[in-house]
Amino acid sequence: MNMRAAVVTAFDQPLEIQEIPIPEPGPHQVLVRIEASGLCHTDIHAARGDWPVKPTPPFTPGHEGVGVITGIGSAVTGRAVGERVAIPWLGYACGTCEYCVSGRETLCESQQNTGYALNGGHAEYAVAHADYVVPVPEGVSPVEAAPLTCAGVTTYKAVKVSGLRPAERAAVFGIGGLGHLAQQYAQIFGAETVAVDITDDKLRLAEQLGATHTVNAATGDPVAEIKALGGVDVAIVLAASPRVLEQAYACLRRGGRLVLVSLPKDNAMSLPIFETVLGGISVIGSIVGTRADLAEVFRLHAAGRTRVIYQTRKLDEINDSFAEVLGSAVPARLVFEM
Repeated sequence: MNMRAAVVTAFDQPLEIQEIPIPEPGPHQVLVRIEASGLCHTDIHAARGDWPVKPTPPFTPGHEGVGVITGIGSAVTGRAVGERVAIPWLGYACGTCEYCVSGRETLCESQQNTGYALNGGHAEYAVAHADYVVPVPEGVSPVEAAPLTCAGVTTYKAVKVSGLRPAERAAVFGIGGLGHLAQQYAQIFGAETVAVDITDDKLRLAEQLGATHTVNAATGDPVAEIKALGGVDVAIVLAASPRVLEQAYACLRRGGRLVLVSLPKDNAMSLPIFETVLGGISVIGSIVGTRADLAEVFRLHAAGRTRVIYQTRKLDEINDSFAEVLGSAVPARLVFEM
């Protein structure tokens, strides 16, 4: 039997919707009928070969796939046909290295990533390692679970590693698919939040989601405006611009923490050493969260603690959807419904 999948055939070509065979699960894999697959900016980087370590075409991107298990491999335990699961970016890790055994599996040097080294969720079916899919709780819809599978767990982990404490002030630079969730997690942790963006629509969304302050970086000086508030204890940067990274740094109070999540193409920022040392500033790199983090993200959403802002698209619209994301024409997240 065949399925439809969005396939990257070359880095300089649009994706093709192809009819290809439904994959068979290996001994340790499950076959998942995809119901929803979120579009992440990383999918665009993968499809264009933007990063130093490139995927190998042909491949199917997508690491926010959510669907129902329809087949299980001969060695699989703990998963069952009919179970709804999410297929996250961390498609496989070795499970035995120092990072895996200490709860830092996303740092495993042997990891394989969904939609990059492994075919991903922008298809009607996908296979995934049974130990690395994460069950989706009852009451959480596939179209909302999909963005939580990367945008949610990535920003949740960023807030966790920041050490954010109740009554501190946190700034989120870039209110979009990731930022609207980062802001909510910061508020769950008890922080006063400052939303920074360059579009009024996204700042209005931030206000609706409970931001204490909003700053339009296109019409004003975000450093001056945030310093007028007294600075921030934590700045989480989700915009892929060295200038934004440097602005976020400049907004920090003494003892503040700069959390880097976005990956600027230039791969560099200017960091003043004297101010960092004398001000006790921490610069923290935060990658996507673990399976345990994603389970927490799902539990928070099932409890009604977060809102996911999204629009749905059809898989046939994937190239137009890439253009929408690149043109900043999307309020938050796009999700393909299968």
